[in-house]
Amino acid sequence: MPNSMTGFAAAQGAFSDWSWSWDIRSVNGRGLDLRLRVPDWIEGLETEIRPLLQGAVARGNVTLSLRVVRAGQAAGVRIDAEALARTLDQIAAVEEAAMARGVNIVAPSATDILSQRGILEAPSSEAEDTAPLRKALVADFPALLADFNAMRAREGAALHGVLTAQIDQIADLTQEAGALGAERADRMAAQLRENLARVLDNSQGADSDRVAQELALIAVKADITEELDRLRAHVEAARELLADDGPVGRKLDFLTQEFNREANTLCSKSQHPGLTRVGLALKTTIDQMREQVQNVE
Repeated sequence: MPNSMTGFAAAQGAFSDWSWSWDIRSVNGRGLDLRLRVPDWIEGLETEIRPLLQGAVARGNVTLSLRVVRAGQAAGVRIDAEALARTLDQIAAVEEAAMARGVNIVAPSATDILSQRGILEAPSSEAEDTAPLRKALVADFPALLADFNAMRAREGAALHGVLTAQIDQIADLTQEAGALGAERADRMAAQLRENLARVLDNSQGADSDRVAQELALIAVKADITEELDRLRAHVEAARELLADDGPVGRKLDFLTQEFNREANTLCSKSQHPGLTRVGLALKTTIDQMREQVQNVE
């Protein structure tokens, strides 16, 4: 059963006089995009946790945030004066350049300024060894990943149920199309025989074999056997993919395109109100399935 690309988890931890909070969330994406926001003064931390995250997620846009605070230091209120001065200088330069060009810009609020990277972060002293803190954070990280993947698995289970119901509906509609196609084939055969007799009765010197060949060609072009066979094969392939525990989102996405191609051909060949209705119902269900597949890892 594949996982969903949508997930969230949060955790807190502590070591010595340090405390921290993790936050990880993901949304769907074509590939794997990892964005890690961790304190850069903890040397080697990102290098150690990035491979762990890559090993746990195959697809999606994933954002990981870590906030580390030391005891006696109020979270979010200690300001790095040098970083603040640099940011204010940059804002002033932007405003001056904008005014010179007659461009009005909205002045940033204090919250906007404080949210800039580095202003509220309290870097460790250069002489302090951050290796023990890094080791504690790396040891704490797998539990966060486990919670994150557990939520993605629950979302995946819900998706599995929805997709299974949609695939069953496609299978039922394909079976109905087969029954209607057999009914239409008998009717078309009778009509072709009548048309052949009418043409031969009203045409002098007409080649009966040539006329019969043309009518047979029309029947072949209207035949939907291949489309139904491919739809049945796609249904079985989709069920096999849903039974797979690995990342199958890309394959399912491609399969929905193949489903849609056969449904379009079925509609174009229908020449029968019942088949047209079934073809449109297939297209609707396939489109709903495609929307759900976008969330599968």
